[in-house]
This record gives sequence, C-alpha cells and structure tokens, in this order.
Amino acid sequence: MLSVIRTALFIATAAVAIGPAMVFQGPATEGHKAYNENQMEYYLSAEMTEYIRPGYNITVEKVTITADNKIEVTVNFKDDKNQPLDRAGNVTPGACSASFILSWYDGDKRQYTAYTTRKQTSPITGDACDQASADSGGTWTDLELGRAKYTFRTALPAGFDASKTHTVAVYGARNLTDIIGKQYYSNVEVDFRPDGGAVTETWNAFANATCNACHHDLGLHGGSRKNIKNCVQCHQPQTWDPDTGNTVDMKVMIHKIHRGANLPSVKAGTPYVIIGHNQTPHDYSGIYYPMDIRNCTSCHKASSPEGDIWLTRPNREACGSCHDDIDFAAGVGHIAQANDSACAACHAPEGEFEFDASIKGAHTIEVKSKQLKGLNMEILDVTGAVPGGAPTITFRVTENDGTFVAPSALATLNILIGGPTTDYAEYMRQSAKAATVNGDTATYTFTTSFPAEADGTWTVSADVYRNVTIDNGTEAGYTVRECAFNPIYYVEVGAARAAMPRREVVTDAKCNVCHDQLALHGGQRFAIAECLICHNANEDDSAVRPADKGAPESVHFKWMIHRLHTGHELTNDFTIYGHQSREYNYNHIGYPGDRRICGACHKAGTYGVPVPEGLLPTPTPRDYYSPMMPEAAACLSCHSTREAAAHAYTMTAPFGEACGACHGDNMEFSVDKVHAR
Repeated sequence: MLSVIRTALFIATAAVAIGPAMVFQGPATEGHKAYNENQMEYYLSAEMTEYIRPGYNITVEKVTITADNKIEVTVNFKDDKNQPLDRAGNVTPGACSASFILSWYDGDKRQYTAYTTRKQTSPITGDACDQASADSGGTWTDLELGRAKYTFRTALPAGFDASKTHTVAVYGARNLTDIIGKQYYSNVEVDFRPDGGAVTETWNAFANATCNACHHDLGLHGGSRKNIKNCVQCHQPQTWDPDTGNTVDMKVMIHKIHRGANLPSVKAGTPYVIIGHNQTPHDYSGIYYPMDIRNCTSCHKASSPEGDIWLTRPNREACGSCHDDIDFAAGVGHIAQANDSACAACHAPEGEFEFDASIKGAHTIEVKSKQLKGLNMEILDVTGAVPGGAPTITFRVTENDGTFVAPSALATLNILIGGPTTDYAEYMRQSAKAATVNGDTATYTFTTSFPAEADGTWTVSADVYRNVTIDNGTEAGYTVRECAFNPIYYVEVGAARAAMPRREVVTDAKCNVCHDQLALHGGQRFAIAECLICHNANEDDSAVRPADKGAPESVHFKWMIHRLHTGHELTNDFTIYGHQSREYNYNHIGYPGDRRICGACHKAGTYGVPVPEGLLPTPTPRDYYSPMMPEAAACLSCHSTREAAAHAYTMTAPFGEACGACHGDNMEFSVDKVHAR
C-alpha cells in the first residue's frame, strides 16, 4: 500500500531568453489548492495550519547553461498558499530537499539518456554499470526565502547535441514527520533545447492520472517520485540492475511488474526480481494484475498525446517484456529478429481479421469479440410475491439487435430471488431454462415459495449465458461463454408498499476502474447488486469447507471484500472454500492503492457510522469473537489485529454498538479523520 500524500504538481515549460548565458524561463506558479476529506489538512485547526503551512511545491524559474557547460537551475519552494518556504527549515517548519536529473531525449527511439549517473557495483556478481541518477556534489546558492539556485556538478559533455530536447527533472520532499507524521513531495520537469530552438520532441506517453486510477497517489522510492515523466528520466535502457542483470527500462520493467505471476518466465520457475537501494530485493513474482493483461488501453490511453504507441511502435523490448519466453536473437518462440525494423511488417496496428498478427488482433480478448451478438436479460414482471407464495417471473432474453433468444437455447438461465433489501438474509435460485415461451417473452414459476414470514422488498436477478464458438484464426475456433449482465428487479412482498431498493454502497463502475469488467463465478456475475444477495450476513463456506479445515469462513460481502483487498496486510489467515471445495487463500493479495481512501470503492456517505437500522450481525467463527455487529464487522475486516477486535468488542452491548460516539461524523475520531492521509 502506498501511504503517500497527493501534492500539487507543477509542470514548467521552457521559453528561451538569449544573453551571455542561455536562460529558460518557467511559468508562474499555480495558486492554493483546496483540501478534501481524504487529507489530514482538511481537519487541521486554523492555528496548526498557519504554523505548519501545508504543502510543498517546487517550481522552476529558469534554467541556465553557463560558459563551462554547467547547468544552473533557479527554483522556488512554496507552500499550498503560494508562500515561500525556507529550504533549511529554520524559518518555516520542515527542511525542503530537492534533487536534480539532467537527460537528453531521443525522439526517434522515444527514450532518455541521463548525463547524471552513478557507478553501481554488485556485491553478488561483481558486475558494474553506470546507472541514471540524480546529480551528486552540486552546489546550492540561497537567493532569498523560498528561492535558490542549484549548480550541477555534472557538466554537459563536449560535442553534445544542442538541437535535442533536454530535460531537467526535479524531485523533492519537505519533512514534517516530527510534527504531523508525514512528508510532502513535489516533482517537476522542464524541457528545453540548449541551442535555443523550439521544443518539438517531448516524452508524453502517460498522464499521472492514468496510473493513479488504481494506485491513487503513486509515490515510489520512498514516496518522492510521483510524476511518470520524472520516473522515465532514470528508467530507460541506460540503467540496469547488476545484481540480477535485469533492465529497469520503464517499458520493460512496468510490463513485467504488472504481468507478475503470469509471466512465462515466472511460471517456468524463474522469479522476477530487481535488487534496489541498500541491496533490497523486490520480488514481483506474486503480482496479479486485476484485469486481463491484454487490456493495453487501460494504461495506454487514447487521450494521451502518445497513447497510440502500443499500436504503432512494436519493438522487441516492449513486446518481449510480457512475452518473455521469446528469444528474438535465437529465434525461439518467434522468427529471429536482430533489430526492430521488421516488427511492424507483420504486426500492423490492425489487420483484416479480428484475431491475427496485428497488434489489436494479438490482444483481442475473446469475451469482447465483435463476433458475439450480445446477450441481454430483462425481468418484466413478478407475480405471486406474497408470504408463502410461489413467484412467477416474466422475462425476456434478447441479442443486441432485439432478436429473442429462447431460454432452452441457453447453457444457463438461473433466476435468483433474495431478501429483504434492508439486509439480505436468505435467497432461492432455480433454473428457468424450461420456462414457458409466449411470443418474445417467457414465464417461469418457482417450485419453492417465499417464506411464510417474508416481508419487505425482495430482489430478483439472474445468471444467463450461452456458449458460442468464434473464429479466432484456428481450425477449431474458440468457445466463449457469452453472458448477459445480471438484471435487478425489486418486488414488494407482503403489504402493499412501494418497493425499497437495496441501498447502494459501492458501484460497478468503481470496481471496474481496476478490474475493467468484473466477472465472477465463471464470468457470469457482473452486478454488485446481485453479488450482495448470496454474499449476505448468514452465508459462509460451511457447505463446501473440508471437515479438517476448521471453522467456516464468512462470505458476507463487506467482510469478504474488505479482507480480500487487505490481503497480505491481514494479521490472520483468510481462506475461503468454494465450488467443489476448492481452496482460495487471499493472504498474498496486494492492493495497488491506499485503503484509507474508502471512496475509491464506496459511494460518498456510505462508509461512516452509525450504520442504518436493521442491518444483521456477521458470524465470524474464525476470528477473535463471533458474531460481530454490523459496524464492527466492517471495520475489523480491514483492521484485523487482536487489539482492534478487543476495542470493538468492548464497545458492543447486547442492544447495539457505541462506534458512533467517537467515530461518527464530526466527532474527534470520525471515520474520515482517522483515514485521512
């Protein structure tokens, strides 16, 4: 988990002033940025805010090339109110650091080469390399409060190409750990041409927001590197790890990290490891990407200026990073390729056929094939919804063009009914493939009835799919499970009242930010509103859990999903047994973001206490006590320590929980406050 702080990022672009030395002028700084409920500054008193002066924003005022080819960078250090900060931390709290990288950019190859390097020798292999790094041994000149000049120790080499784009990248931190327990970080990059010409070639492949969709606030190397453009100054072909021989070139390293456990090399038994600072090993062999890795556009956004590079620039390094069982030089797994010149001849952006050797063709995901006609399930009416009554469901299954699909033609058509929506407690499911067809609709009457004591609103949903063989370029074709999105229909059981939909706590769209197309239990369940019916407070894995595996585990949605996403940060085991008693252990899962940002999954206003009336306790026989009341079950599913459980237990009475007394809205330890970063 990345416990880092979102800071304002200022990108300075260069304009040229001609004089005795060439000067590159940056833009004016941005103004104050407001804080939100996820930031601790939102809750600071006016006095504390005035004292610490939150934030750290580095801006580049100018870049100068001296007569001896040294780079001088004049920078400003300001807080979030655009007021100057003391670099030494004497006048204003927190010393302000800044480090500088100087690189030149090859627009044809789309890669940087750094002038600022360090010698790294492996104590394991004895191999050595010059790694891209920040400048070391330069000098600072403080000009006034919040304004200073840094002169590089590294000089531009004789004969350097002054017509190429050069970049000064700055990263820094303001240390307030001893005051508020956090540091502020800032990154900035300035592009310029030493010959004074207009900058026409720039690296602009990814926006920070693309990475932060899953990572929330990407901050690596201790949290100080936050801009992707800052990262690529060092993470390019020039730099490799002499301990393992692995490159840390961004296009290779990032692909390999994200494919992780599914890399062919890892599956064959070779872990993917990079040894970093202080000889710290980083093993990425356990990474599981939360969506299909072929979703290239999840990172390569069309909205980015270079968002099409995955289509238009096939090369051995990028492609071989995921397909790392290929040896291009030896011709293993691919026709031998000595260079990248012939790649695009076979791997065009898009070919004639959906599944071919083109880039799009090679990354087509079968369930998204254009050959599929689409499948849609609509529940039209429910009758017989009375206590003790057998419900009759009227529904329609169609293809995207409106063509009716007979229930008997489907591989599966299971209708699910659960309730009540105040908090699901039970459900019933039956196959409706034998439904009666009447024109373009069908009806099915359940052979089981609502409980005699049923009351309130109940939910009707369905799992629907058929098996379709598509042409994937092979003789046999590929059989796809084509599914319909789960319909949701609410019906009132008992008294004549308006149906009350189940409260919406999370949304499908929020899940799919990281999962692209969440599809569980064989790819047939998409709607969170349906998941909740079965994953209710009374459900556990006792029916399939082997007798020698101890007490059953709850699969109550809020308990299970919080625990699943907490993964390796849990202090105890979380193993569920599923279909055919298959074991699912989630203690290896690593959440890519910051779990304190509850709003990444939750809708606003749905994760506080006290919770709505009528929610059921969660039996948790594998935890410290059972059952847990509704608020405790939600909180202890993430906060899994014995101490946290003891705290919740002592705050629980037979008639209710006291969580809201301290953690309610506007209280000293409100949920928002204790999760603020």
